[in-house]
Amino acid sequence: MGKRLAESLPAARALYDRAGEVLGYDLAKLCFEGPAEELDSTVRSQPALFVTGLAAVEALRAEAPDVVLACEATAGLSLGEYTAMVFAGVMDFEDGLRLVHKRGSAMQEAADATPSGMVSILGLERVEVEALCEKARGDGVLEIANLLCPGNIAISGTNAACERAAEMAQSFGAMRAMPLAVAGAFHTNIMKPSESKLAEALADVTMHPPRIPVVANLDARPHDNPEEIRKLLMRQVLEPVRWEDSMRYLVSEGFDQFYEVGPGRVLRGLLRRIDRTVSCQSVEV
Repeated sequence: MGKRLAESLPAARALYDRAGEVLGYDLAKLCFEGPAEELDSTVRSQPALFVTGLAAVEALRAEAPDVVLACEATAGLSLGEYTAMVFAGVMDFEDGLRLVHKRGSAMQEAADATPSGMVSILGLERVEVEALCEKARGDGVLEIANLLCPGNIAISGTNAACERAAEMAQSFGAMRAMPLAVAGAFHTNIMKPSESKLAEALADVTMHPPRIPVVANLDARPHDNPEEIRKLLMRQVLEPVRWEDSMRYLVSEGFDQFYEVGPGRVLRGLLRRIDRTVSCQSVEV
């Protein structure tokens, strides 16, 4: 992840090198070589995704500088919201990196305290997924975590509840239910133990009004006030990501050209399901 960029683009390599200095371990080596088990841990994956997303921005800047200069709004899914914040000037790279490292550590501790996970439910709308959660929850936790696009919703909860939901999903009309390779039940109250540590980390970061709008995961709207942004980022780990609503907001505001910066093409695929009339290009990492 990011190896091609780092080898071909000095600005991208510089981000990985600086990240290694800040974090105290070789993030570049971990991203480029693994092992996958370590990279998949939340405490490692969050800084890795954060830096790789910004390295992809540098690739786009090198290939199409006018596109980056003309960018008028941004958004990021879950951890990606922090990458978007740095791009929009809300916080600087090093502060953002330290923050996502602390966020990942706090969320990993919360996940370790309550064995939990996430399941992607395909082919059902929100009201149907809510009914599935109600049926499968039992005495555990099971909530909607990510509203991604029509017919694609991720749920989070305790392991037993997630397993029941995956087993019951087809009887509710789902096309498929896929457990996700994540450390725990993100975007639910299972992450509550991370709240105080994340609040402390957010309080330590200097934030500025964004130079361009950043559409928040929490309410699918942009915000200018740094203190309000701080509160939204705090709540983000406990409440659902409204990605479909965020993209629909941008489209309603007249945006018709999008660029996905980061590993993979997931966001491009989601946008195609949300609105086929807009264009989205992915930056390879």
